[in-house]
Amino acid sequence: MNIREQLEKNEENLHPKAARSIYSKRQREERKSPVRTEFQRDRDRILHSKSFRRLKHKTQVFISPGGDHFRTRLTHTLEVSQIARTIARALNLNEDLTEAIALGHDLGHTPFGHTGERALDELMGGGFRHYEQSLRVVDKLEYDGKGLNLTNEVRDGISKHSKGKGPIIPKDKTELPVTLEGQILRISDIIAYVNHDIDDALRAKMITKDDIPASSQKVLGKTFAKRIDTIVIDVIEQSLKNKLEYISISDHIYEEVCKLRDFLYERVYWVKETGIEFRKIKNILHSIFNFILVNSNEYIPPYPEEDPLERRVMDFVAGMTDRYVMKLFKKINFPTQITEFLE
Repeated sequence: MNIREQLEKNEENLHPKAARSIYSKRQREERKSPVRTEFQRDRDRILHSKSFRRLKHKTQVFISPGGDHFRTRLTHTLEVSQIARTIARALNLNEDLTEAIALGHDLGHTPFGHTGERALDELMGGGFRHYEQSLRVVDKLEYDGKGLNLTNEVRDGISKHSKGKGPIIPKDKTELPVTLEGQILRISDIIAYVNHDIDDALRAKMITKDDIPASSQKVLGKTFAKRIDTIVIDVIEQSLKNKLEYISISDHIYEEVCKLRDFLYERVYWVKETGIEFRKIKNILHSIFNFILVNSNEYIPPYPEEDPLERRVMDFVAGMTDRYVMKLFKKINFPTQITEFLE
């Protein structure tokens, strides 16, 4: 018995409803690793991917923040991963699968956060969603067009993690990820962002502590750490109470989490995604898209071959970091001497 086989045997001690790596399937069959399970391999492939590294220079909420302590898309991903792993371990589920989904869930996010996503969605005529792009990244774009060839469980968790303003736990359970580990990620994502985005909004002085809904402070806690602790413990307790039929949350905690999400949309997200600032970002991204479309030979790789040029240009623009967007925008719109001056 090699090390991987021993690890697979250890997974027999997980909860009966936990996902087992020994049963996982990939899009293309591969020789198994002698030392890592299939979910460990997925985690490592995502961690070493170029799209994962680019997350450090992509906006979470605040674009090119002046302070060093604002979240980026990478730090958001790491915070989600920590929360998800805590829940998975407490429920005796597959922590490797949970971590792999968490690390890969936002690989398709655009530059400039949700503001950039909305701009590209308009450019695509209502056809761009970051969770769909995340799956496209791992399936088609990484590794020079070969994709990462991830397991179906990880791909499913990535594609079904996003909620927008929809229900965290939909009534139609077929809309949930097929694994409990994927469901953990779906709920961990919102636990992370409603708390750290409030923390960043406070840091940016967009809101004050007194603005945070009073009932949420009373029920969940007055501090960033206390709110996360309260929600995580509730998710663990409620999921155990329903015998892991699905990952759950109590009604009164759910109500306050949704209240915080609505508060953020009203006081932070919509403020940043409306008016002149959105139009600026839209103009920048549309300008770059049209430039690359005309000069595609200089920028666009020849894959995926079956997709039209416009789709591949969109892949390229969506994959850009904030700073690369601005560098390219200056290059194509300003004379060289002015560009050098701006730098």
